[in-house]
Amino acid sequence: MSIPGIGPITATALAASIGDASAFRKGRDLAAWLGLVPRRFSTGGRRGNRHLRMQLIYGARAVLRVVHTRDEEDALRRWVGRISPRKHANVVAVALANKLAWIVHGVLRYQVPFDPRLMST
Repeated sequence: MSIPGIGPITATALAASIGDASAFRKGRDLAAWLGLVPRRFSTGGRRGNRHLRMQLIYGARAVLRVVHTRDEEDALRRWVGRISPRKHANVVAVALANKLAWIVHGVLRYQVPFDPRLMST
């Protein structure tokens, strides 16, 4: 729950659904499992867990509403500031949800607390 945009409901749902995060080799694999990667037009059918995907997107939208109040040196604020002028708000929200999924993977797989100073931009 220390990750921005991840509250108690989302954290519980992610922990219950993912189980052992080492089943996903990389954060990208988890994001793909959730359906947070760019759409591919193939016959693969529907991808991802709709509930978890929507919870992450809702959390990302909440972060976007308050990111301007965060510390100026915050990597998340810099990342949102770079991407927001170029993309539609919905695209930014899904991109941030994808980034949050990568962070969740790192926290669960390596059993380390989230440190915003270590977040890549």
